[in-house]
Amino acid sequence: MEENVNLKEIIFSILFVAGEGIEKSFIAEKLNISEKKVEEAIEELKKDYTGEKGIHIISYKKKVQLASNQAYASYISDVLNPIREKHLTRAALETLAIIAYKQPITRLDIEDIRKSSSDYAVQILLDQNMIEVVGRKDAVGKPLLFGTTETFLKRFNLEDINNLPSYEDLLERIRVIRDEPKEDKGDSLFNFPDKEEIPDFLKDETDLVVEGDIEVNSSEPA
Repeated sequence: MEENVNLKEIIFSILFVAGEGIEKSFIAEKLNISEKKVEEAIEELKKDYTGEKGIHIISYKKKVQLASNQAYASYISDVLNPIREKHLTRAALETLAIIAYKQPITRLDIEDIRKSSSDYAVQILLDQNMIEVVGRKDAVGKPLLFGTTETFLKRFNLEDINNLPSYEDLLERIRVIRDEPKEDKGDSLFNFPDKEEIPDFLKDETDLVVEGDIEVNSSEPA
């Protein structure tokens, strides 16, 4: 690669045309430069495209990608997607949090933690590509095992699944207030799913109004 070229802008152009995430090592290999130089150029791009900029640079699983600024998501959706993507319901957020921390995990194990059916929540997460089938459990019936996807990482701006807050921190954040002493260290995420708190990394993903046992999306007309 020629020394007088602007590597930062070349990588930006590559990411713009690619659309999807590209492995940093692949960029380095094809441009015949070191991964360190690629990393340095990406860091410069991140400094240029931050704050109120319409485009941000995100990294996940050793990949890099251009992404729209999440602050402008509603405006983008209004123009490009008249039928707006539905926010995740609280039940789906509960289920997603459990899968993120306990993966690989079966649907029955999820329900054992939530103490309620998770069929619909699992299907919603599959439809939105937040989770995927990663195998089968070596047990009677060979139940499906679920895990999170790259889409999950990108949606919640996580570099890697290891960037999730610790499991114990999560338990403190979502511990049920009603009738559950704080010192109880039982391995349960949701004992009373009608009165839970959403972990920080999943907040702002729902605008539901809960009326009794019915969840109503307040952003959609009745």
